[in-house]
Amino acid sequence: MEPRGKTTTTFSMRFMCQNCGQPLRLREPPETPEAAQKGGSLSTESSDGGELQASTSRSSPAGVDGEVRTSPMQFTLLGNSVSIRTLSSIQKTIVDMSAILSGRKIVKDPLCEECTDHLLEQLDTQLSQAELDCQAYRHVLKTEVMAEEERKALDTRLQAELRDLELVEARLTEDLEDREEAWAQAAADLRESQAETAELHQRNAQYRKEYCALEWQRLELTDQLISVENQLRHAQGQLHKLSTNNIFDLTFKIWVEGPMGVINNFRLGYLPQVPVSWTEINAALGQTALLLLALANTIGLKFQRYQLVAGGNHSYLKSLTDDSVWLPLFSDGKQNVFLENKFDRAMMAFLDCMQQFKEEAEKRKEGFYLPYSMYPELGTIEDASGSGEWYSIRTHLNTVEEWTKALKFLLVNLKWSLSWASERYSQK
Repeated sequence: MEPRGKTTTTFSMRFMCQNCGQPLRLREPPETPEAAQKGGSLSTESSDGGELQASTSRSSPAGVDGEVRTSPMQFTLLGNSVSIRTLSSIQKTIVDMSAILSGRKIVKDPLCEECTDHLLEQLDTQLSQAELDCQAYRHVLKTEVMAEEERKALDTRLQAELRDLELVEARLTEDLEDREEAWAQAAADLRESQAETAELHQRNAQYRKEYCALEWQRLELTDQLISVENQLRHAQGQLHKLSTNNIFDLTFKIWVEGPMGVINNFRLGYLPQVPVSWTEINAALGQTALLLLALANTIGLKFQRYQLVAGGNHSYLKSLTDDSVWLPLFSDGKQNVFLENKFDRAMMAFLDCMQQFKEEAEKRKEGFYLPYSMYPELGTIEDASGSGEWYSIRTHLNTVEEWTKALKFLLVNLKWSLSWASERYSQK
């Protein structure tokens, strides 16, 4: 039994650092003389499980209720200790305790020495920065303190600058409004330009379409023009060729084939050794009538007494004094010499027309000349060789040889007349 008034308490506790999680080593408070005299003792032992054994043994007076009071253990304290307990600190302590008991606040104590040193270093750094900020604030306050007059002057200058800035702002605002109006007008112009551009694109497409159609038409017309020009050149070539040719020479071909004259491949005459049909003779007489009529029209001659009508192998002469009288310039070779022979009268009338052409051409004094003289009233043609012989173009009381020679002389005179007319009137 221990004596009354002395209580020995042994307890097992584990303390961990709230920052790094390492176990804390408790630190025994140093013994004071008073504690030694009172016989109090505190021992700490380590158990097998690594737990810290803390024991406290000191004598203390018993309370009224008979409980034994023990002295508190020593830990590393954080923060600044408050030497003087004030009402606000007490209230704060009560609030903190209530928060800890209710679980609204987490106790971050105790800390190990390393974490405590690290925390103190951080606090020292923050404190140094706060002191530097405080010095900077004091310096700013000292430098910004000005005299009342300087402040008024500064206020006046700032007010003037403010008014100037307000004027600039008003001007810029007005300029901005003008720019906005200009922008709106530019946007409207842009829309109009876009609409106009779209319309121009449409017109351009239509123009291209019409241009292609017109270009195709132009190419076709160019081809046609080239073809027409080729035809024109061919026609001009033919015209030039024809203009250089003599229409009379091309139309009437007269030459002599032995004792017989030929016009356009039709023989005019008859010989016993060269029999010619009256159909060919009538065709030859039709060609001579056509040639004499063409020559008369060329020089503008109008025949007297008889009108020459060219009708091929049935040509004839019509009397200008008696409409009922017409003389056939064709025959079938069966005329009766005892009857009136109209064919011979037609040959004499033809010779009369030939004499009228000669006289009219000689009046023009253009070098007209015929090699054989003609006597229409007798119906004869004189030989140009100077022999003085003449030959009749009538069949009555005439030989076929002399009649054929007279027709040959007649064709020669027509050939000379044709050459003269071709030389002077073909271009006209």
